[in-house]
Amino acid sequence: MQNHSMGNIENMGSNYDAKSNSNRNLKRAVSIEGFVCLIALILFFGVLGYKMGLINAINTLLNTAYDLLMSTVFRIMAIAVVAGAIGSILTEFGVISLANKLLSSLMKPLYGLPGASVISVFTTYLSDNPAILTLAEDRRFRRYFKKYQMPALTNLGTSFGMGLIVSIFMMGIPSYSGESFILPVLIGNIGAIIGSIVSVRLMLLHTKKIYGIDEEAEEFDGDDYDIVEFREVREGNIAERLMDAVLEGGASGVKVGFAIIPGVLIICSIVMMLSNGPLETGIYTGGAYEGIGLFPWIGEKLSFIIKPLFGFTSSAAISVPITALGAAGAAIGIAANMVKAGLAYAHDVAVFTAMCMCWSGYLSTHVAMMDGLNFRNLTGRAILSHTIGGIIAGIAANWIFKLVTIFM
Repeated sequence: MQNHSMGNIENMGSNYDAKSNSNRNLKRAVSIEGFVCLIALILFFGVLGYKMGLINAINTLLNTAYDLLMSTVFRIMAIAVVAGAIGSILTEFGVISLANKLLSSLMKPLYGLPGASVISVFTTYLSDNPAILTLAEDRRFRRYFKKYQMPALTNLGTSFGMGLIVSIFMMGIPSYSGESFILPVLIGNIGAIIGSIVSVRLMLLHTKKIYGIDEEAEEFDGDDYDIVEFREVREGNIAERLMDAVLEGGASGVKVGFAIIPGVLIICSIVMMLSNGPLETGIYTGGAYEGIGLFPWIGEKLSFIIKPLFGFTSSAAISVPITALGAAGAAIGIAANMVKAGLAYAHDVAVFTAMCMCWSGYLSTHVAMMDGLNFRNLTGRAILSHTIGGIIAGIAANWIFKLVTIFM
């Protein structure tokens, strides 16, 4: 009896299909992924170890991560707390609703979206990309949209994600030459807007073919209030509402600050090691921010394309938009270090702002956002559209800055 039972168990195990379990995403314990991952790690640390020495490479990775945590992450977190409080006050006392009234008429001609979509711009600008999902879950918000317009919310929201934090951080970077970064950041915001229009319009061209232009995203039942005409506020008098708004907004900034720690420490540390070189003496010591200079080498090889498009001062600047693909927080940290080292100036900051804000880590959020909107099948198209939009944002910021400086 026991042998018969064991035989059934073994037979079940041999015939088990991982895909038959609909609630879990299972793969074989031993698969090609394991070998590929192992080879990739060996190659990565092998290259670093060959160039820097393995112990030096590991020490540099750890020291860079620690310095980024202390000097960059906590600075971004402080800015996020203040920005979160300001954003919450603007929302609570109707400033955002006022802006919505004034700007909603622009959404249709610019983006091909209903006026209510401007709310998603403000929401993500004051927080981060996934904030669009909270709006999209509200049926009162969805009923303003046609079905073909809903997937484009991912592109619209991502274009403005962490916009306030990126802008304030860039404005506050100490300039190597003493110049102000306020105008470059404003130009960068304009570039991000241009990139967002391109991204959303490209997405809509595709979704129209799939869903047509008549199907509603949500049917209207007549019971809900109009979110464009009315707004919800906190309970209490003005002082109580102000205090609640400040504290809750600041608390949301703390969450953003903690959320960016993995991206900044991991992605930024690796990118810095691939961007920087050894000490001026050519010797590796294992200190923070040493590296093998891969990205500058790539930048020099592609300078005939990068220079006319983005106008970067240094070929190493390509590391900022590359990092922005995965994490905007990490990218602005690199931008600050480049300005400090005298490798980036006002013109570069304008392009950095546009691309960091427009892309804002979309490769790490687009999949989840499209899944949350129930349009997982369109994830690839959303990523492609937004890649083009981010490039256009950088190009626009570059040439707008050049035109502005001509007349200054």
